[in-house]
Amino acid sequence: MIKFERFTLANGLKVIHHYDASTPLVCMNILYDVGARDEHPEHTGFAHLFEHLMFGGSVNIPNYDEPLQIAGGENNAFTNNDITNYYLTLPAENAETAFWLESDRMLSLAFTPKSLEVQRQVVIEEFKQRYLNQPYGDVWLLLKPLAYKVHPYRWNTIGKEIAHIEQATMEQVKDFFKKFYHPSNAIMVVAGNIEFEQVKRWSEKWFGNIPDQEKIPRNLPVEPKQTETRRQTVERPVPADSIYKAWHIGKRTDKNYLHFDLISDVLSNGKSSRLYLSLVKEKKMFTEINAYVSGDIDEGLFIVSGKLSKGTKIEDAEQEINEAVYRFTKELLEENELQKVKNKVESILSFSNVNILNKAMHLAYYELLGDAEGLNKEEENYAAITAQEVLTSAQKYFLESNSVTLYYLGKETPQTA
Repeated sequence: MIKFERFTLANGLKVIHHYDASTPLVCMNILYDVGARDEHPEHTGFAHLFEHLMFGGSVNIPNYDEPLQIAGGENNAFTNNDITNYYLTLPAENAETAFWLESDRMLSLAFTPKSLEVQRQVVIEEFKQRYLNQPYGDVWLLLKPLAYKVHPYRWNTIGKEIAHIEQATMEQVKDFFKKFYHPSNAIMVVAGNIEFEQVKRWSEKWFGNIPDQEKIPRNLPVEPKQTETRRQTVERPVPADSIYKAWHIGKRTDKNYLHFDLISDVLSNGKSSRLYLSLVKEKKMFTEINAYVSGDIDEGLFIVSGKLSKGTKIEDAEQEINEAVYRFTKELLEENELQKVKNKVESILSFSNVNILNKAMHLAYYELLGDAEGLNKEEENYAAITAQEVLTSAQKYFLESNSVTLYYLGKETPQTA
């Protein structure tokens, strides 16, 4: 049980505090309710660009990292389909430095041509290195538009194409910041060796005077129900053929999300899992195979992906995946197998919430989902799942007409003289 208190500033900033006297550190996590799904289809990659721009300095603090390092702290950030998340940890005696740094870039991020150009080039290089020039790097650039036709999950966090970042103007960047990076669109968690009253004082002191913008209601297009299977085959200079197969599932807040999370563990969590035992160890059709859920807030995906052993036909590989997945639609999970994956989940959840940074991140995320208290109910929610509920969810979503399949085939690279 993670105990916490919370309050909201007059400008709409939600603040959550978790006290932990066992650590000498304080962690600050600021989650902005903006991700790739909030971008314009012709201007993608902006949320990820801002992940970098927010470290480019603010009006009063030209170098974000320098004062934090002097205070003994470290920081980082990440962006995904749904959120942009910034976090830092530092010694408790220097905790006010975190309030100073984060409030200044929320209030007055420095928009200079030099900063924009530097971060633009960083993102472009990342796009090239991670998605275009790396083996299997473009998988999600292919799979997502195959699965989604109208919802903005159809593009990756990095963006649809490099041109969208190359052509981003200062005016577009400023508009995006004004729209999303303000108090009522943020959740701040302060966790560690710091008292609640101190958090309240410093929150008011540093964040209380930041003017808010109107929080714009999210009105995203709803992805139509898929009624026939979709397929694509590509060839790339990669060492092994691969297959990626995905089924649409419910939202992160739907109960069936937990069902599919457990199914993914039954299939591929550990060397005693079904896919590993059957397809890697016994039949040796795959060198590796994994099943997982995308974890998106809106309707997400259940994915099975694997690299084929030499000599395995990709059609045979898909048939094996289908048999393993569709088995969940035909028979109940045996109680001992269900309990085994529940125990693993309980262990993972408990272990992940030992770390002060993880606790701060999780509290912010569950607050965004509806209530930070949901973090304390997650183990109980998994424990209550029945084999019949898993079967019902599988029968609803594990349909071939609800699937997309990507054959990712290796090809010979031309020999140079």
